[in-house]
Amino acid sequence: MQITFLGGAGEVTGSCYLVETAEVRFLVDCGMFQGGRDADHKNYTAINFNPETIDFVLLTHAHVDHSGLLPRLAVLGFRGPVYMTRATADLLAIILKDSAHIQEKEAEWYTKTALRNKRPSGHKNTPLYTVTQAEAFLRQIRGIDYDETCQPHPSVRCRYRDAGHIIGSAIIEVWLKSGSQRKKIVFSGDLGQPGHPIVRDPTLIEEADYLLVESTYGNRRHRSMQDTRDELVEIICRTFLQKHGNIIVPAFTVGRTQDLLFLLADLQRQGCLNAMDVYVDSPMALAATEITLNHSELLDKETIDTIQWHRQHNENLRIHFVQEVEDSIRLNHTRSGAIIISASGMCDAGRIKYHLKYNLPRPECSILFTGFQAAGTLGRRLVDGNKSVRIFGEQIPVRASIHTVGGLSAHADQQDLLDWLKGFSRPPLKTFIVHGEPGNAEVFAEVVRKQLKWPVSIPQRMTTERLD
Repeated sequence: MQITFLGGAGEVTGSCYLVETAEVRFLVDCGMFQGGRDADHKNYTAINFNPETIDFVLLTHAHVDHSGLLPRLAVLGFRGPVYMTRATADLLAIILKDSAHIQEKEAEWYTKTALRNKRPSGHKNTPLYTVTQAEAFLRQIRGIDYDETCQPHPSVRCRYRDAGHIIGSAIIEVWLKSGSQRKKIVFSGDLGQPGHPIVRDPTLIEEADYLLVESTYGNRRHRSMQDTRDELVEIICRTFLQKHGNIIVPAFTVGRTQDLLFLLADLQRQGCLNAMDVYVDSPMALAATEITLNHSELLDKETIDTIQWHRQHNENLRIHFVQEVEDSIRLNHTRSGAIIISASGMCDAGRIKYHLKYNLPRPECSILFTGFQAAGTLGRRLVDGNKSVRIFGEQIPVRASIHTVGGLSAHADQQDLLDWLKGFSRPPLKTFIVHGEPGNAEVFAEVVRKQLKWPVSIPQRMTTERLD
């Protein structure tokens, strides 16, 4: 038995793990790399094995850094099933088609730019996969329920547990049999914060022989939810009432957007905010929100109560789901009083780049980051304090206020991760610290060694570990 870390090792994006025994080969996640100048090259070269030899894929959740290369895997020859929770299956149908649409549009733009400037455009003039190919891949999806045991291969049994990250996100327990060996591997996926809006708390797992655990925020603590609410109210009131500007929120269409809508409604229910207009400018956000509401069995009680309140008081929080390009363009002429939530969450693609282009130069506006910004992304450059950034080939001055509200993160912080690990009845034979930038992973690994006395390691991309 062995596992190869194809992505999500030594970095946050591109999660993909290849598990092999004498009887079976399968992947856990097949995510897209995001951020940095080499992201395109990594995505085009990530599948450096024969996809036809992969028996099946297990998917933790729908975010593109975990799922975004699945259609490419199919294009290159993979024909097996992909197992995921039913909510993830619903979300994936819109996420992958949206990803393909963005790739096609960007490839078209890069091709035109390259021809105009008489220079090669490289990989960027060819999408990783088209909308048609993404739609064809969806036939390979297999949805299962939380806590249901499935057997994708005679030597493999697995079970999906709630990870509390976004709707449908899962921790995957995998039992492997190879000859006389029997091992259990647990893949944490992305773990959420206990007490976070919308979703339930992450499920505690009792045992594993080998564990892969994420470390996105393994080096720090988040602000409390109450402090986060207070900070959000302060930013909104100062931007609207004192500076008379807009608030631009780069947010993942799935998960973070719904969290923000819930939180704004809840703050109004408590009398903390005046009536306002919120524009959700992402073509698939309406579908993602409807899918979230359709899976009400996965929502926590506070969220259900807030949804019912908003249905009776929707004049307070006027939510506009922007679908057409023309309506999105019109938002660029809005000078004040608007909260514009738009994808992508790391500002590397989609309509958010236009809203940043028009609002970053305005000191009366605020840019509100609510999630992790990977190294090399436009969002990371803004969070790091760059005084100007390049958008669509144009240098844009940064005069707007930049705010990072870490308490809204859908990822567990260091203490949350430790508390989850303490749910194991005994230490795994080895724990692999994954899905974290090198510094964050190293800090978390040292904390686990000192506090839990567990044997841990930080695998690097393309390394293989034997599970003996």
